[in-house]
Amino acid sequence: MLFQIKEVILWPRNSALKPRRIPFKTGAVNVITGASRTGKSAVIPIIDYCLGSHTCSIPVKTIRQACSWFGVLVETDQGEKLFARREPGSQQGTDHMFVKEGKAVDIPDTIAEKTTTADQVRRSLDELAGLTKLDFSAGDNSATNRSGRPSFRDMAAFTFQPQNVVANPDILFFKADTYDHRQKLRTIFPYVLGAITPDQLAKEHELDQQQRELKRKERELVTAREISARWLAEIRNHVSTARELGLLREEPPTLLGKPEMLALLTEIVNRTDHTLKVTAETLGDSLSELRALEKEESQISQELTSLRRRLNEMRRLTESVDQYSQALQVQRDRLKVSDWLSDQHSPEADCPVCGHDLTRATNDLEILVSSLRRVEEEAGVARGIPAAFDLEMQRVNADVKIYAEKLEAVQIRRSALTTRSTEAKKEQFRAKQVERFVGNLETSLSFYERLGEDSALAAEVDKLAKSVEILRDQVRPDQVNARKRFALDRVNGHAQKMLLRLDVEDPDAPVFLSADDLTVRIAGEDRRHLLSEIGSGSNWLGYHVATVLALHWFFMDLPHSPVPQFMVFDQPSQVYFPKKLAGAQNDTEPTILDEDVSAVRKAFKVFDHFTKKFGPRFQIIVLDHASENVWGNLAQTHLVEEWRDGAKLVPIEWLS
Repeated sequence: MLFQIKEVILWPRNSALKPRRIPFKTGAVNVITGASRTGKSAVIPIIDYCLGSHTCSIPVKTIRQACSWFGVLVETDQGEKLFARREPGSQQGTDHMFVKEGKAVDIPDTIAEKTTTADQVRRSLDELAGLTKLDFSAGDNSATNRSGRPSFRDMAAFTFQPQNVVANPDILFFKADTYDHRQKLRTIFPYVLGAITPDQLAKEHELDQQQRELKRKERELVTAREISARWLAEIRNHVSTARELGLLREEPPTLLGKPEMLALLTEIVNRTDHTLKVTAETLGDSLSELRALEKEESQISQELTSLRRRLNEMRRLTESVDQYSQALQVQRDRLKVSDWLSDQHSPEADCPVCGHDLTRATNDLEILVSSLRRVEEEAGVARGIPAAFDLEMQRVNADVKIYAEKLEAVQIRRSALTTRSTEAKKEQFRAKQVERFVGNLETSLSFYERLGEDSALAAEVDKLAKSVEILRDQVRPDQVNARKRFALDRVNGHAQKMLLRLDVEDPDAPVFLSADDLTVRIAGEDRRHLLSEIGSGSNWLGYHVATVLALHWFFMDLPHSPVPQFMVFDQPSQVYFPKKLAGAQNDTEPTILDEDVSAVRKAFKVFDHFTKKFGPRFQIIVLDHASENVWGNLAQTHLVEEWRDGAKLVPIEWLS
């Protein structure tokens, strides 16, 4: 991901003063050199704060008291982007941010108000980095933020080496000294290395979801099969009940197998003449009349329902026409004044309302008059519903009344007949009993279909189990570990090449980066030693420089990496002459031994060689005490500013 620093900007509290702009070259080594307490170590916190850090680590007092906003201008594949953030005052951080984007961004002299929030900036940076939106918990709601989705903020671990980290034997990465950051970095490390891809994360989430669904379906199937034996005994009772209700065409044998019983019961459910055999020749004339009345009632009820539906639709149509006519009338009333103005208009006459000349408004007046004519034409077309429609509506309304009276008459006759006929009452009850039985039987048979070996539920369980096995094979941990080992082997190889150029005690000893411990180990005679077990600050610095640059080497060889293409090193020379520099008075340079100068220059040569290797694709910023006579005359190395003799991060006039 192309993401390099073009400028660091400070805006003063005094709006009459110009902002402080510190330019950097992309694709090169940029060096800010200077004495102690000039603000060099504030550059990393300023960049980090403007790129969405949740807290502000910019030193208090001088810098924060003199500045109102801090900003960083970056170059990306989408052009330049300015990220500025308000000085937080007494708070740990502020949400107020100012963002400006474009092919080339002009830096404003002042920033009055925020244009966005830090949360929105963090989301936009996540999008810019192309980070996955899936987390590492695979749907586990109890997981902590340490298993959350990777963010652009997590990538800062690979871009900053502040003064307390650059030669630290216990910490290799930025902010890895806190437990939460350390655990999150361990979680996302395989993803950053490309061992876990977004596609694999998606499959892990899908696997988790399907495993949960499979367990639920398996529980359902076990429960259903536990009661299947009881259900098999019940179907015999269903056959007996069907015989008593007369629903079987022929008297079945006494002993029937399960398939035969299911066939008989299924035939009953699929038939539509359940009541024919119930009322064969045993009922009298009253029962026949009752059936005829029920049939007539059904027909009249259907016809009445159709008529009422048609009447409601006609009423809704009438209401729609009325509403449309009223809307046209409102438009006509609003435009009517244009007709009057048109009648009053002449080349010699002025506006009768305001008294001004109407010549320039002639076209507008003609448009209004034309609109009025169109509205009047539409009003004429939609003047009303044809008389034939009203006649049809009256006919339908009359038919509704007629059929309602017919239905009431049939219901009265049926009620009277039912009351008189005891046999009809019994038959009605029996018919309802048959209906209930058939309904329950249909439900029972449907349930049994889910119990069979080839049922939908069993087939679904089998399909889910096969899908889970396929996904498990695609997200096997051993494959992830193999890809992670391969990536780390490449990183170790890159680091080994750079160690040969650095001032370390045993550059030929194999080095191993551990993604689990977030540190490096160095091969010894009997075991691999931790960095903290290797003495000398020069060794610690060498392994830091070699490892972080080796990681970036690996990242840039990937088809896509979310890690920004820049590194900032703060005070890499401190391990060689910290006491001498700390004791320097009045910004004067202390005498440095030749071997120390040579060792520091080796680190700068590695920086220079690295940016030369990758051309414009990578940028290094170094903040150091060492002056140009230590690291000068390197092709890719560029002096940004020298902060000595009163020159500092914050101009002296801002402090008055």
